[in-house]
Amino acid sequence: MAHKIERAVLAQRIRELDGLTNDERSALLELLNTEKRYGLVWENKPEDVEERLRENLPVLKEVKEKALTQGGADAPNHIIIEGDNFEALTALTYTHEGKIDVIYIDPPYNTGNKDFVYNDNYVDAEDGYRHSKWLSFMNRRLKIAKRLLSDKGVIFISIDDNEQANLKLLCDEVFGSNNYVNTISIKAKSSSGASGGGEDKKLKKNIEYLLLYAKQRADCDIVFPLTKCPLIELIQEKRESGSSWLYTNVMVDDGEKEFFGITKAGNGEDIKLYKVTNYCIKSINEIVREEGISEEEAYNKYIDKIFTTENAQTSIRQRVKDAVGENDDYFIAKYAPVSGRNKGQMIEVGFIGTTKRLISYLKTTCHIDHNKVYKLNKIGTLWDDLSWSAVSNEGGVPFPAGKKPIALMKRVINMIEKKDAIILDFFGGSASTAHAVMDLNSEDKGNRKSIIVTNNENKICENKSWPRLRNVILGYGNKAGLINNNLRYYKTDFIPRERTNTNMRALVKAATDLLCIKEDLYDEEKTLGSIRLKPSLARLFRKGDQQMLVIYREEVIFRIVEELEKLNFKEKLKVYLFAPGRYAFDDDFITVQDKVSLCALPAAIYDAYQKVLPKRKVKLLPEYEPQQNDELNFEEGREEQ
Repeated sequence: MAHKIERAVLAQRIRELDGLTNDERSALLELLNTEKRYGLVWENKPEDVEERLRENLPVLKEVKEKALTQGGADAPNHIIIEGDNFEALTALTYTHEGKIDVIYIDPPYNTGNKDFVYNDNYVDAEDGYRHSKWLSFMNRRLKIAKRLLSDKGVIFISIDDNEQANLKLLCDEVFGSNNYVNTISIKAKSSSGASGGGEDKKLKKNIEYLLLYAKQRADCDIVFPLTKCPLIELIQEKRESGSSWLYTNVMVDDGEKEFFGITKAGNGEDIKLYKVTNYCIKSINEIVREEGISEEEAYNKYIDKIFTTENAQTSIRQRVKDAVGENDDYFIAKYAPVSGRNKGQMIEVGFIGTTKRLISYLKTTCHIDHNKVYKLNKIGTLWDDLSWSAVSNEGGVPFPAGKKPIALMKRVINMIEKKDAIILDFFGGSASTAHAVMDLNSEDKGNRKSIIVTNNENKICENKSWPRLRNVILGYGNKAGLINNNLRYYKTDFIPRERTNTNMRALVKAATDLLCIKEDLYDEEKTLGSIRLKPSLARLFRKGDQQMLVIYREEVIFRIVEELEKLNFKEKLKVYLFAPGRYAFDDDFITVQDKVSLCALPAAIYDAYQKVLPKRKVKLLPEYEPQQNDELNFEEGREEQ
């Protein structure tokens, strides 16, 4: 409380200072109200886009002639937004807050070599505020990105060693250090050749980094990537290198289970124990010799039966040992794990021999495709298996500033096992992320949707991003088109922020494209029942049983309600309508309240934007100078009781 009083006193003194302009007072008051950062501290640098949004609200305007809709109504709608990503992210807070499953970004690395533009100027290596500008730039965008993520969502950020350390601290602050998952090292190119003249004292760079954070780590379900190798090739490689291959036992007969007793797990739950008798184990070599088949055929035939034993350090193993005593018999424990991939599911685990070694089956780490067995291996945090050699040809559009291989993007997206995920890339100049999403959908019949945002510097959006995705959908070279996709092109636009009646009506009109994105409804209907809709008064959009009605003039509500009384809907009709306040004319819709879901605009948009927009500058009133005969009459100003 004392701290608040001191701050209030200081604020009053700032207001009373002589010789300051209103802008200077406003800046000092804003600085006073800025909370002190813990950890990473930098000097906040003003950004032109932030100043622009103090007086304007961003909206998204569709460029109809660039839409590609060959995929039809059921195909996923991918979105490309041309404009500053801070403005686009602000608009997306209304359409997608809490809805994004995966964010991948490849921001400027701030190398000092004309890769980072701040307020229309390149930031070079000699700029004394180089790192502060980059941190200010990233901080604003990451804060909005966090809002857009779903509770199970994750964000991947590519970076190199110029800002990796700063980015890690910044992300700890924005997302919380407890939500940090991993830093992945990616081999991006070969380290070949020597530096000229011996002047370069640094080692050649051949890796980049990928930071991974979750919105809420406890809630996210990350599937860590795997590589697969033909099993027989792996076995041969092991032999040639002198390494041991442990999976050589075959449980040719599972035997018979006899109930032995019950012991308790650490959480107090029952572990049921069964003694196994009359089982039969043979080696792979015995199978090959007895059945006259090749080693590969033996592994293919008995893949479900092949195992090794492990000296697993688990509490379950110790409890089994304690319960069954000293013997070399085979026991099965039946219980529900409290963690891991089988959490909460009843499983059976075998323990054998005097030390009760864990029986580990090969099939749990294998994948069978077209009767061929592949061994799966977790990749970990070093990704050195991705090829960058053909990156320049991907998408059929050259990209001189460099682009990431779609194999990398697909691996990232697949770490969230959700086939209808929404993926966002707000540094999406090369459009690799959207390309990867479409490619994955074609492989596994998914319905993922992508949103990419890029500015149009050097016409990159018009001449690179959009043409690439057009190529992907329609086909290019010898690549068949991925036609089961729709692409919609938007540009950022603005409405004055001041809440006049004219501006509010203009915002609702301009927000129709935002509403289409929000509801994923783009096909416009010309009629509502027997009413032929006039676009200046109301518009209707529909996909299957989903419908959205946007009402711009409150004068038509009575006629629309009259028509709605005659109609039936399988799903509630979403009605967005202009209202000067938050009241969505509920009383007027009382007779059809079971058929509609109402939302007052522009209040809903203001509410969403208010969370992320920079504050408008305080406009201080002129200094008041009391006159000699001024009197304060509280009695006159008293409110009625």
